[in-house]
Amino acid sequence: MKRLSDYRHIVGDAAISDIYQRARKLYNKRILHINSTFIGGGVAEILGSLAPLMNSAGLDADWRVLHGNADLFNITKQFHNALQGDSIELTDDMKKVYVQASEDFAAYALIDHDVIIVHDPQPLPLIDFYKKNQPWIWRCHIDLTHPDESLWDYLKGMILKYDLAVVSHEKYVREDLPVRYRIIQPVIDPLTRKNRELTDTETAGLLDEFNIPIDKPILTQISRFDKWKDPIGVIKIYEKVRRKVDCRLILCGNMAMDDPEGVAIHDEIKNLTDDLVESGDVILLTYESSLLVNVLQSLSTVVIQKSLREGFGLTVTEAMWKKTPVVASNIGGIPLQITDEKDGFLVDPEDYDGFADRIVELIRNPELAADIGANAREKVRNRFLVTRLLSDYLEMLDAELRASGA
Repeated sequence: MKRLSDYRHIVGDAAISDIYQRARKLYNKRILHINSTFIGGGVAEILGSLAPLMNSAGLDADWRVLHGNADLFNITKQFHNALQGDSIELTDDMKKVYVQASEDFAAYALIDHDVIIVHDPQPLPLIDFYKKNQPWIWRCHIDLTHPDESLWDYLKGMILKYDLAVVSHEKYVREDLPVRYRIIQPVIDPLTRKNRELTDTETAGLLDEFNIPIDKPILTQISRFDKWKDPIGVIKIYEKVRRKVDCRLILCGNMAMDDPEGVAIHDEIKNLTDDLVESGDVILLTYESSLLVNVLQSLSTVVIQKSLREGFGLTVTEAMWKKTPVVASNIGGIPLQITDEKDGFLVDPEDYDGFADRIVELIRNPELAADIGANAREKVRNRFLVTRLLSDYLEMLDAELRASGA
């Protein structure tokens, strides 16, 4: 069980004391988080830490998952893509399947909490199936800068009923949505299996279990097999890098329950890299293992994040925490984390040569890589750990409850 006191020696006594003081106003308040998957993706990871820490601070926090079938997740994946810039043909049947999942959930899930926090579009319609007598907050983790207008107009009709929208970047605030906004940047939990310090024995065992050689520099991208993460672009960059330095590429991504496109994209990549996979120069991994991600981010020479759209990009934060230099797209929420040339490198997502040049520079200059990594670790400690997120949520919840008269 996660306890707030476990983080004292990471963030310091002052940060822990401040959280306890903020929580005093919220003792016994019942908070409910709702999302669409318990495993896979940054939202589930955040809630797996945030909800227990809310309880540790003195609140009564709960986390529930909207049940869905393949039809629902195929539709919401299209919604996800369309909110990030794809076009979509929004049909009445799609709307029916989408809304029905929330109606079915409401038939058996009692919601009588003091505050409801709905994460991302999948459970958004729930607000239509409950008598609203408390603050409802929509927490959107997606880049909303270029949504398909037809889908946005449809979803906006539901969002208008919410008391507050929370986004990760000021660029995601929509002028055409007259709802109050709050900006809260995501974080990582330094004590999870994915982010804690590994022993030498654990590291050696994981390398052996997953057959990962470390005889040459390793480049890694860890992301869902999703077109917005541009794994094919990563392969093109790798081909440029390996002309200058001998290295290995690892693409590691989980298959989240609410992302039905992942398998198809993985298979496409495998077909493109058959020869490189056969030679061991490219390794494709789909295991659901937090410890595997940990060892890859810790031992890689460079971590790549070549996103075309990115709400925030916690894989960047994770690598920075492990002092591994990151070369990433200058897109979405990534520039909120990286100061170019100080604690990482930012590159235009279409600049393949720029990506390759930065990666080669880091491989050839270990002192530069170490300086970048040390700066990155300290930035994450100060700005992107779960204790800061807890503090932000406590402030938000207090404000919303006071505004509602509760």
